[in-house]
Amino acid sequence: MEEIVNNNAEEKKKSLNFIEVIVEEDLKEGVVDKIQTRFPPEPNGYLHIGHAKAICMDFGLAKKYGGICNLRFDDTNPVKEDVEYVDSIMEDIQWLGFDWKNVFYASDYFPQLWDFAIRLIEEGKAYVDEQSAEVIAQQKGTPTQAGINSPYRDRPVAENLDLFRKMNEGVFEEGSMVLRAKIDMASSNMHFRDPIIYRIIKHPHHRTGNTWNVYPMYDFAHGQCDYFEGVTHSLCTLEFVVHRPLYDWFIDQLKTGDYRPHQYEFNRLNLNYTVMSKRKLLQLVKEGLVRGWDDPRMPTVSGLRRRGYTPESVRNFIDKIGYTKFDGIVDVALLEHSVREDLNTRATRVSAVLDPVKLVITNYPEGKTEELEAQNNPEDVSAGNHMVQFSRELYIEQDDFMEDAPKKYFRLTPGQEVRLKHAYIIKCTGCKRDQEGKVVEVYAEYDPTTRSGMENSGRKVKGTIHWVSCADAIDAEVRVYDRLFMVEDTSEDKDRDFREMMNPDSLKVLKGCKIEPFLKTAKPFDNFQFQRLGYFNVDPDSTKDNLVFNRTVPLKDSWSKIKNK
Repeated sequence: MEEIVNNNAEEKKKSLNFIEVIVEEDLKEGVVDKIQTRFPPEPNGYLHIGHAKAICMDFGLAKKYGGICNLRFDDTNPVKEDVEYVDSIMEDIQWLGFDWKNVFYASDYFPQLWDFAIRLIEEGKAYVDEQSAEVIAQQKGTPTQAGINSPYRDRPVAENLDLFRKMNEGVFEEGSMVLRAKIDMASSNMHFRDPIIYRIIKHPHHRTGNTWNVYPMYDFAHGQCDYFEGVTHSLCTLEFVVHRPLYDWFIDQLKTGDYRPHQYEFNRLNLNYTVMSKRKLLQLVKEGLVRGWDDPRMPTVSGLRRRGYTPESVRNFIDKIGYTKFDGIVDVALLEHSVREDLNTRATRVSAVLDPVKLVITNYPEGKTEELEAQNNPEDVSAGNHMVQFSRELYIEQDDFMEDAPKKYFRLTPGQEVRLKHAYIIKCTGCKRDQEGKVVEVYAEYDPTTRSGMENSGRKVKGTIHWVSCADAIDAEVRVYDRLFMVEDTSEDKDRDFREMMNPDSLKVLKGCKIEPFLKTAKPFDNFQFQRLGYFNVDPDSTKDNLVFNRTVPLKDSWSKIKNK
């Protein structure tokens, strides 16, 4: 019995990610009574799928272990930040299914950070440097060569205090002075070589206005804000591993008791065929290469939402890729698989014809219509059915007819039978072309004994095609989205402009598509499966008289086939 219990414990431990293991040990050993995390985005852009991974970790961990997670905006650079981004970040977090205990801002702590900086100056651990950023960078040396002390490193404390106060009073220009921590210019860790902790920025702050003319650097503000809030587990991505000793050094100078936050790092999310740099995403938006931050081709959370992704599909994707201590590139096909898997269980099946051609069933009575029953979702019996109208004239896809078809073509071609979804088996008898040779009508005859659900309806044919009745079809616009970049690893070629890697066919706008009237009442963000075509959702651009649909994903991954050719 004891062996079974131990095996269960081992299995449970194996299923935990390495941070969950740390948390469970900290709780078991009494290192912490209750865990507290924080999600600390800078409000200088919209969140992307990489941030969603951090959100699932920060908020998910707190939820799993009965702790709390705060949302804290790292608003230490007023030049790049905006209230628009604050609002969008809040919306994205809640859409993903999480909520915060408190909302804080780094700017809430500006007075305490200022006092801490003053204390460091008074203790001889910080000084004002008047050198340019370029000179300071040169003097820092290299990983194998020690840095050179600044000529201002040994300024008297009183002079440093006076200069720092004048920096904040606006006496000096931007770039003319910085405040640096005095640590060790010979340290093997480059971040210890007297890092800049304050710089002059003369730009109104979105919350504090013109109160401050000096702003703390991330490395200085981040750990201290964690400390002020009572964070126990400060979770970052792997690029912050080398920053952790500096994080700890500042906490050592600040703390007054036993409590201290601890930083842990996990791998960031990198997707192929995607750029994740906020700077590059901002370029795409500002240069009009996409239609905005929520363009359905963007890897932003708002872009994924607009494209038709569900919060469940994003969370399931992140669960699949997990959290490790090693960076790598994840195949975007896994993200697409996750949304297919989720929408398969929830999306209503409907008929839509994107490239219509008229099909006339010549032996079907003129003026006659029938109501046929269409199952809403074969994966969910409780989803019920809806009715579709069948008539003599229908719309089908241009691709579903070929006059001179190859041997394994199982759709409409003269002399061949197919089944119309939910309806009858028909045999193609020919077509009509216009003066340019384009097929404008296809002709067929139906077998009235083969209606779906009838006793004789089980007669087998190799092809089934979808259709929409001409009599009640609604016009719609359909936007077919594909991957924004053609190159698998957009970071591989450093000398090539990432914009040159863009896919010129990432968006195709199809007008005059035909959809069944069931969709007339569809609302923005509603998800559907267009039978045989893929998953689509209603775009917010839709109006009462003009429905617009976005393709979320096709039914199958076609990119893998192309890549493996």
